Amino acid sequence: MTDDTNKPDEHKLIAERRGKLDALREQGNPFPNDFRRNATAEQLHQTFHTHDKDALEEEQIEVRVGGRMMAKRVMGKASFIKLQDRSGQIQIRLERDRLPEGVYQAFKKWDVGDVVGARGALMRTNTGELTVLADEVRLLTKSLRPLPEKWAGLSDQETRYRQRYVDLIINENSREVFRKRSEVITYMRGFLESLDFLEVETPMMQVTPGGAIARPFTTHHNALDMPLYLRIAPELNLKRLIVGGFDRVYEINRNFRNEGVSTQHNPEFTMMEAYRAYAEYTDWMDSTEAMLHGMADAVNGTTIVEYQGETYDFGARFPRITVEEAIEQFNPDFDMSKVRDRDYLAAYCEKIGAPVKDGYGAGKLQLEIFEETAEANLREPTFVTQYPAEVSPLARKNDADPFVTDRFELIIAGREIANGFSELNDPEDQAERFRQQVEQAAAGDDEAMSFDHDYIRALEYGMPPTAGIGIGVDRLVMLLTDSPSIRDVLLFPHMRPEVFD
Repeated sequence: MTDDTNKPDEHKLIAERRGKLDALREQGNPFPNDFRRNATAEQLHQTFHTHDKDALEEEQIEVRVGGRMMAKRVMGKASFIKLQDRSGQIQIRLERDRLPEGVYQAFKKWDVGDVVGARGALMRTNTGELTVLADEVRLLTKSLRPLPEKWAGLSDQETRYRQRYVDLIINENSREVFRKRSEVITYMRGFLESLDFLEVETPMMQVTPGGAIARPFTTHHNALDMPLYLRIAPELNLKRLIVGGFDRVYEINRNFRNEGVSTQHNPEFTMMEAYRAYAEYTDWMDSTEAMLHGMADAVNGTTIVEYQGETYDFGARFPRITVEEAIEQFNPDFDMSKVRDRDYLAAYCEKIGAPVKDGYGAGKLQLEIFEETAEANLREPTFVTQYPAEVSPLARKNDADPFVTDRFELIIAGREIANGFSELNDPEDQAERFRQQVEQAAAGDDEAMSFDHDYIRALEYGMPPTAGIGIGVDRLVMLLTDSPSIRDVLLFPHMRPEVFD
């Protein structure tokens, strides 16, 4: 698929099709809405795959099917077409003398891409293909634009993303990716609801952005004359529900973060966040591992996941290492006796090219080293634990070592898939963490959190011990469908606006 301006022949074909549409208008309504189908292609193939030619001829099973004409083969008094619906393709046989007067001649002027309805009895051809022998065939929607050639026409990746509707018509692999995406979300819902979680909805527009360290999108409410922020995470509202007594809640949510676009990032993305009272972060590690074991098997039929030439075992136990252990593992020259020495950490960051700013403490510098040297090298599913408190403003500090928090990230193929922790439920500690974030914002950190006074008030009513998790649905689907870019698993990824003549 390429831009129309580079395809003069396509303009000619469109003009020809518009002429056909004009002729149809003269005959009446060219877009009828009274055809109803009673079967899909997949239903017919599954139900009648054991019926041979003689059985179908004897039973005379009449069906009504509809779909897009993907192939057309005209052979004198008889022709074949392939109709494609959401489930697959079914062949239709058209015979001039079997159809009403004039229909066969009209059919010859139809084009590949037109939407067609057909009624008739099932049969098998001499080659054994299940086919509908049409007694009625109707043009339901005239396609004005020709479909691209199946292979050469889909070489332009950007056009595939921009014109997803054409990509889905042509590319069965794309259709399969989005079927699996739906299966992933369905499995996730079933898994959580089997554990007695309640699905809820929280606002996408917020007065105070929070729940994650990210730069928000800003909008304006005209009637109230006030700024609003698109949600960067539903976390704080979900924990308000924990305070209110809904002690197992989850939301499959759309989040918005004003960040760059890459193969792993889209400004609008899908997360699953879940919170449960009377639990800690290790409980979520166990549950996440169990969920991914079952999900891979349910979606792909195996716990072995093939991704971009590498193989990952979703059925095995996931290793668990701390941030500091990961730094040691991937930096043999690192002096672990100084793993919390800010000056040493700053010097090491400069050595490896990681950023260093005046406001960075030892915890932030540790994270920079981890992300620069370790994260991308963690290929097999791995839980990384004990993130520094400095970079975990909503997580509970570890009782034995307050420098770190009871937090984990699940890393697979060198990228974060999930983030979870034991929640901070001490309102005074949380207020102090918010104040530190405000100071970081004042120092120029445009991703720092705001101070959410109402959330502190909610915590002052008392939140039971709670653990939460967020799972990146898009990245998970990328893994399970062997998709190299996040754009491959988003039906409508963010792109610069197209320029039209």
